Amino acid sequence: MFRLLATAAALISVPLIVALPASSQDSFCGSRDVMVQKLSQEFKENPMAVGMVDQSAVLEIFVSDEGTWTILATGTDGTSCVLSAGEGWQSQSLVIGAGA
Repeated sequence: MFRLLATAAALISVPLIVALPASSQDSFCGSRDVMVQKLSQEFKENPMAVGMVDQSAVLEIFVSDEGTWTILATGTDGTSCVLSAGEGWQSQSLVIGAGA
């Protein structure tokens, strides 16, 4: 389930970081440790899913009990950038490969 979710999010969200102007990227990027700490302290968001985008990036989805969520991409240099964020997260169980 998490692989499918992370892959779909990566395919949809990774181009968003490329589309942001450089000045916007700076405000949504930082070291992974700092970004994870901010998500935890300011939004009470914790890691829910993780997936490899390719050999140079990892995608993570952070979610709070209140339903806020953030998609974070981290490069091999340890820099993380927010790709997308929102409210109203709902987890659903998916059965992959059943009956196929």
